[in-house]
Amino acid sequence: MYDLIVIGAGPAGITASVYAARKRMNFLVISKDIGGQTAWSGDIENYTGYQFISGPELTAKFQEHMRQYSVALKENEDVLGISKKANIIMIKTSKGSYETKTAIVASGKRSRELNVPGEKEFKNKGVTYCATCDGPLFAGKDVAIIGGGNSALDAALQLIKIANHIYLIDIAPQLIGDAIIQDKIKKSNKVTILSNTKVLKVIGDKFVSGIKVETDDKEKTLPVQGIFVEIGLIPNSEFAKELDRNKQEEIKVDEHNKTNIPGIFAAGDVTDVPEKQIIIAAGEGSKATLGVFHYLSRQK
Repeated sequence: MYDLIVIGAGPAGITASVYAARKRMNFLVISKDIGGQTAWSGDIENYTGYQFISGPELTAKFQEHMRQYSVALKENEDVLGISKKANIIMIKTSKGSYETKTAIVASGKRSRELNVPGEKEFKNKGVTYCATCDGPLFAGKDVAIIGGGNSALDAALQLIKIANHIYLIDIAPQLIGDAIIQDKIKKSNKVTILSNTKVLKVIGDKFVSGIKVETDDKEKTLPVQGIFVEIGLIPNSEFAKELDRNKQEEIKVDEHNKTNIPGIFAAGDVTDVPEKQIIIAAGEGSKATLGVFHYLSRQK
């Protein structure tokens, strides 16, 4: 029987675990991977204390902090369900089940897919969802980035240094990412921005060779060898069926990170907290553990 189980090891889950270690709790972290979206990020210039750091570097810093406290971690393990009976919270995973007095759901989000013909067929054959992971594979090639938010702009910044030419394709009338990043991209002669443009189909043989789009009511095919899908994220909350969620499937929490079930807390991008930022997720993780600590101190 654990005092706490933390589900997820992104910024929220890792920070929650560090706070739990400092409170001398008997706890466990269960996660599919380490770092979450941070590990996929490129250049990070807005995390306090670091004027500039890459996503993988910041993830390494997080891991180092966890190791200092000898955090018990079950990695490469999918959580399939969470429920509460009497005062015991049960967590079922792909490898077993666990009992705990409290839990923090910090399972983050995953990439949203385009859902167009050819996408699934060419996944990992030119279609990718991580510029940080796969960008170097497209050195000197023409690529398309789908999206207009910060994720898409971050991918463009990374690929400007690698690719031959970039088509930044956005279904909206204008980009919505940070103005400072937009300015950097617009100064590059490597980037063609296509707004009000809809993706119709991914084209290829063994690998991607093009992408069919519709712009100004006209269809055309762009010759590209790589497609980076950056159109948003979906909360990893399917296993939390007993927790209240909003229309976007984000877990509802109050200012103390409590969910509708006493003893179950949630933090980070999987919740309905308005802004999705690394530093906010980390702060929410610390709040959640402090909430758990106060909850346990009031139990008989």
